[in-house]
Amino acid sequence: MRGVFLFCAGFSVLALGCICVFLFAEGLPFIGKVGPANFFGTRWHLDSAAYGILSMIVASLYVTALSTAIGVTVGLFTAISLFKFCPARAVPPIRHMINLLAGIPSVIYGLFGLSVIVPFIRDRVSPSGVGFGILSASLVLSVMILPTVVSGSTDALNAVPKNYFEGALALGATREQSVFRVMLPAAKSGIFAAVVLSIGRAIGETMAVIMVIGGSPVMPKSLFQSVRTMTANIAMGATELSGDPATALVATGVVLFFFTLMLNVSISMLKGGRKA
Repeated sequence: MRGVFLFCAGFSVLALGCICVFLFAEGLPFIGKVGPANFFGTRWHLDSAAYGILSMIVASLYVTALSTAIGVTVGLFTAISLFKFCPARAVPPIRHMINLLAGIPSVIYGLFGLSVIVPFIRDRVSPSGVGFGILSASLVLSVMILPTVVSGSTDALNAVPKNYFEGALALGATREQSVFRVMLPAAKSGIFAAVVLSIGRAIGETMAVIMVIGGSPVMPKSLFQSVRTMTANIAMGATELSGDPATALVATGVVLFFFTLMLNVSISMLKGGRKA
């Protein structure tokens, strides 16, 4: 069994190494070939060899930030409600229903957004009459990350010793004060991990985003504007492009990999600083 475990660990490291070699061997020379000014510009037009992905980077950050803000807020308050403010008999079925959201394919989320959210925003919310855009994609992604936030936050709260809550009540604190001022700070490490996982899910989602964000490679100036994220750009051209345009998609993957790596490193440093 020791050999089996060692093989599995080595296979994981090998797979990661192969992906890194592929990305950097193909992407970095291309960035050097076209020049950083061209690659990180604002114009993406393959016919004229313009490979600027700055607008897609900004769109990815906007969508990730807004969807995380919505999803984490709703998910955290849902977890708190399930923890102490929801009837005990209702907690298991509610948790099961929320966990079922994680099993729904992303294309179904995209279809729901395309059929319900986009028309609603176009007809009721958008001042320009455009339903596609950052807001639609963020709403869809916020629902997709709910199971991660709710499950992780609930488990973190349940892991806190019960005597913390009982001790706060014994000292005269209300139920709300005991939860928000004692239990929540004690569970912040687990909640923080759930938030990090939700950010990773949001920044890496592709299919659902493609269906509701529009796909125009322009700089975002409004929540109600057709834009394109880095993952959407890779998926939309992966099976159709060849030559330099295809290599440009690999270079886009390098940038996406860098963002994910920096996110993980920043989170690790932040958690290390808190422990110190």
